[in-house]
Amino acid sequence: METRFKKSAKIFDIGVTAVAGMLSVGIMLYGVGHFGLMEAWPELVLNVFYIACLAMIWMYFFNYRITTEQFNYWCSISVGATVLLRDILFPPPLANYPLHLACLALSVLLLCTLTYFYARKDWKTYSKGNLWSIFIIDALIATLYNLDIQFFESVDEYTTYMLTEIWIRPTITYALVACFVTETGESE
Repeated sequence: METRFKKSAKIFDIGVTAVAGMLSVGIMLYGVGHFGLMEAWPELVLNVFYIACLAMIWMYFFNYRITTEQFNYWCSISVGATVLLRDILFPPPLANYPLHLACLALSVLLLCTLTYFYARKDWKTYSKGNLWSIFIIDALIATLYNLDIQFFESVDEYTTYMLTEIWIRPTITYALVACFVTETGESE
């Protein structure tokens, strides 16, 4: 199969993030099996969206039956669904209330950014700064969740899996942004 990207740095960049996302999803699926479906069913629902994104990244990477517009639309829908489900509708209870409010505000900002940015028909005209803002907001949300879990929550067997789950979406958004940055410039 022929890859969409020709530069080895871009291939490495997208390949590493996709593999990291796959490993993270695999760890979370193991966690669902370990803790049982009654305890970990929300992670299973989120993993369906993450697996869909990863499958589309690989399809896009190998230029297999997916156009740029389809990739853009369906990955944006999947990431937006995870933001809506995990961070807005069913946010995890955080011990530190100001961190909880900051995470909620950033999640709403991320969902609005995804809606405004990717729903536009002329998404290729946006700058690289606009593309990176999505990843930065998502990484900030993950960092705040990570701070709360490490410093304010009690540590138990579930903590490792929760810390892994927090960083799956920023890894996927980084891969999406890496693909879109290529599309905003000249094709590589």
